[in-house]
Amino acid sequence: MGNSKKPTDKGFILKTRRFELRLSEQELQQLIELEKSLGISRADIVRIRVLQNATKMLVNSKELMKQLDDIGTELGRSGNNINQLARHANILHKQGMLSQSISTEFNSLLGKYIHVQQELEKSIRQVIRLMKG
Repeated sequence: MGNSKKPTDKGFILKTRRFELRLSEQELQQLIELEKSLGISRADIVRIRVLQNATKMLVNSKELMKQLDDIGTELGRSGNNINQLARHANILHKQGMLSQSISTEFNSLLGKYIHVQQELEKSIRQVIRLMKG
């Protein structure tokens, strides 16, 4: 996003104007930390936040990826638990020991789980769209 393009590159806009920003020492450290975590320059952080669509958010990609990884792990565990319950229910059904009420409750809970998982997928897609800009 910076001035890495050459004047002959298509879409190059020469940036000749300066903007001064006064920060406290603590604010400067926050900006430096943000610069490191996002991997973009301070000037680009200010440009994105101030000049581009104000609804776009800067995202700490490392933290987001960790949280998404944690969500994926939990989804995997949930899927494993559902498979174990289904296997146990099938064994009980073959032995004629599975009551209708347990089967009905399991199906209801599984339906709710599927709905929550679909909502989570929608939310993750929204986050991805926001990150892409």
